[in-house]
Amino acid sequence: MKLSFRRLLALAAVFAIAFVAVTAIRTWNSGGSLRTLLPWLSKKSGDFHPLQVTWPEKAPLDLGDVELLSRLNNEYAKLTEAVVPSVVSIDTVGIGREQGIDIFGQIRIRDYPTQGQGSGVIVAKEGYIVTNHHVIAGSQKIKITLHGEKTYDATLVGEDTLLDIAVLKIDSNETFVPLKLGDSSQAQVGQIVFAVGNPFGLGETVTQGIISAKERSLSDTQRDLFQTDAAINPGNSGGPLVNLRGEIIGINAAIFSRDKEKPAFQGVGFSIPSNDVKDALFQILERGKPIRGFLGVKLNDLDQRSRAILGYQEENGVLILNVFQGSPAQSAGLQAGDIVRVVNDEKIHSTTQLLSLLQRTKVGTVINLDVWRKGKSLKISATIAEAGVANPAIAVPANPTAQSRTMTPDEAWKALGITVRDLEPAERAGGFQGVLVTSLTDDGIAKSRFLPGDLIVTMNNSPVISANKFRIDLSAFAAAQDTTLNVVREGQLFRALIPALPRQQ
Repeated sequence: MKLSFRRLLALAAVFAIAFVAVTAIRTWNSGGSLRTLLPWLSKKSGDFHPLQVTWPEKAPLDLGDVELLSRLNNEYAKLTEAVVPSVVSIDTVGIGREQGIDIFGQIRIRDYPTQGQGSGVIVAKEGYIVTNHHVIAGSQKIKITLHGEKTYDATLVGEDTLLDIAVLKIDSNETFVPLKLGDSSQAQVGQIVFAVGNPFGLGETVTQGIISAKERSLSDTQRDLFQTDAAINPGNSGGPLVNLRGEIIGINAAIFSRDKEKPAFQGVGFSIPSNDVKDALFQILERGKPIRGFLGVKLNDLDQRSRAILGYQEENGVLILNVFQGSPAQSAGLQAGDIVRVVNDEKIHSTTQLLSLLQRTKVGTVINLDVWRKGKSLKISATIAEAGVANPAIAVPANPTAQSRTMTPDEAWKALGITVRDLEPAERAGGFQGVLVTSLTDDGIAKSRFLPGDLIVTMNNSPVISANKFRIDLSAFAAAQDTTLNVVREGQLFRALIPALPRQQ
């Protein structure tokens, strides 16, 4: 062996011995064992002996020590067992439609398949189900999955779009297990409730909480809702909110979430009271549609600006923007510009309150109104009619022409005469959302309603997300119906109404 190679081996050996020695000293000083350094010193796996362990023989408490909690636990389980078999999962298949702008700036419409998922509850042994209208809206096929994973097809019997209720019938002659609709007027803030449904399609889920508040409203047409902290998530819609007796006191309808793209429960959920659901259910089963009271007025809440213009300084009251031709309101003598202050001794503070009152009033009932008109107080009586029956609000114009048509989206946008832009990142960082008005044409309809710099935050009670979507939606809405926009100007929020654009010849 060459001398140079032997020297190399000697150096390697010295280095290895030094490394092992230093590592051993460090391990020993740190309190470690040389077995970790020299695995061959460890016992073989066959030499391992079981370790001695002493396990506790009993729980810290007897059930007698927590008797109340033990009974409560058993009763929660008993209630769940009784309720869950009546709650169903709903899967839908439909066709969606979306608008977009092509490379030439023209608005295009395309159809695409959609799938939906929600919950429902059986309310009659014949297989009638109550759910939310938005769960089945636009569906071409509805499938029901019962407790136990048995599936059926279902048929839509009727719907109440304003209340957000739909009634389905299971396509079977079998007998099913229903839940009783309770009396929601007896519900109290603070009482214990349970929400049952199929969040995220996971299957039967029960959450417990309390009624946090009553008489909440999410829109001008939505009746008063229960607010609850029982966890409600996407997929829970249409499921029941039950009391301690297992009675339905509400139908879960919505949640409050600041994240509109990925909504999730944040401790605030909303349910439609069972008495309202019961009214709609019975009407749909009897007549195939809900029956609502109709007065024939277009309303608007009063703000500081409108109060100053009208010279009206009282706190309560709702402004009549328009009276429909041939309506009970016109027959009673109501006029645009009137302010409704009191109805049947009930002070009116908002359009939501008045609309709810009118819708709940039975057809044929005479209501007494206290109206303010140009500084004078008037007493007016009106007879409530049935909404949708020869309703002038949706009737054909008095002198229709066979050639008349609604404006195209491009024509509507030009007639509106408004330009908007998205908010800059710095503007969004301030907590604002919506689109900013940048310019208005002199001959446009928007000219008299907006100013450059106005921030438009909602359209028909839905948040405004982007300038592009705002253009598409406003063009479509304005061409067919009245459109309500909530606007922020110099820190003040007000409502702007854009009437349906005139039809073209």
